[in-house]
Amino acid sequence: MTTNSTGNADLYGVLGVPRDASADDIKKAFRRLAMQYHPDRNKEATAESKFKEVNAAYEVLSDPEKRSRYDRFGAAGVGGAQGFQGHEGFGGFGDIFDAFFRGTGTRRAGPQPGSDLHATLTITLEEAVAGTEHELSFERVERCPDCRATGQAGATEKPQCTECQGAGEIRRVQQSLFGQFVNVATCNRCRGEGTIVSDPCKTCRGQGMRRVPVTRSVKVPAGVDTGSQMRIAGEGDHGPRGGPPGHLYIELNVAQHEVFKRVDDDLIYDLALNIAQASLGTDVQVPTIEGDPVELKLKPGVQHGEVHVIRGRGVPHLRGSTRGDLLVRTYVVTPTKLSGDQKELLRRLAESLGTPDVPEDPSVFERIKSAFT
Repeated sequence: MTTNSTGNADLYGVLGVPRDASADDIKKAFRRLAMQYHPDRNKEATAESKFKEVNAAYEVLSDPEKRSRYDRFGAAGVGGAQGFQGHEGFGGFGDIFDAFFRGTGTRRAGPQPGSDLHATLTITLEEAVAGTEHELSFERVERCPDCRATGQAGATEKPQCTECQGAGEIRRVQQSLFGQFVNVATCNRCRGEGTIVSDPCKTCRGQGMRRVPVTRSVKVPAGVDTGSQMRIAGEGDHGPRGGPPGHLYIELNVAQHEVFKRVDDDLIYDLALNIAQASLGTDVQVPTIEGDPVELKLKPGVQHGEVHVIRGRGVPHLRGSTRGDLLVRTYVVTPTKLSGDQKELLRRLAESLGTPDVPEDPSVFERIKSAFT
């Protein structure tokens, strides 16, 4: 710390400014250091004492008369070297800091927006593909119609708050290092309203708001998936003091389907084939999500895990005019129960075919692996 010839702290050194610093430079230095060493922000052991020194230095150097005396006589000209008389303790420096940096308080409460609401809606895969409309029931806070949201029985005029005289706020004048400050706080009795409920409404018990059940018809667009979210504007809680209502957010859940699996906007259908169908090829009817089957021609030699694509029979893109695909994945099923004739036929077939070679194409194994994934 910088000291002067008398051994006392040099106030200019405390603020880190030259002796010819302007009032604006001194103020800027104080703001920076007060922010740095304020005990609410700085938990170092020396922060409190540093903050005291910064405040005491600013008290002197921000006052032209005190600064002049300090420049001429040193610390003796402004009350000695004991922390500058009248400011030995930490006292109300926290309040000074708050007033200096955060203003003088709150104002009378006005209209506030209502809270947003959240709901979950479960639909079927068919509804997700085609789009649907559902009735959704929920509860929300609305303005009481009996008292017109005043809280006063019969919607009569509420009397003025005697604590704040209708202002909704309490003003108190305080003395500080910087002069006289006016502290403004919301009135605790009326909570900033300026009026009080003398005869509470029986419907809402004087609150002016009440919770009511609501049913709304919700249109769900085609292409939504689990986790999709819809916003219904203005269907949330009504705002206090005439404020605008919040919004209703609906999170969608698409139930699992017994036949189809969904991957993004594609649908997967698992088609089981016996070894004869896979070997000889066959024509099959593949179901679709809309219910009208489509014909799929399979060539001889179908392998386990092959994927056949039927274009445009998947899920519509949520933000577009196209659709995903229907992917038909083949499963060649090996029989586990055979009659005597069937065993003889397969035995003769096995002798005729011989032992097959191991395929060299690794993609075959990849297809098999993906089929079981």
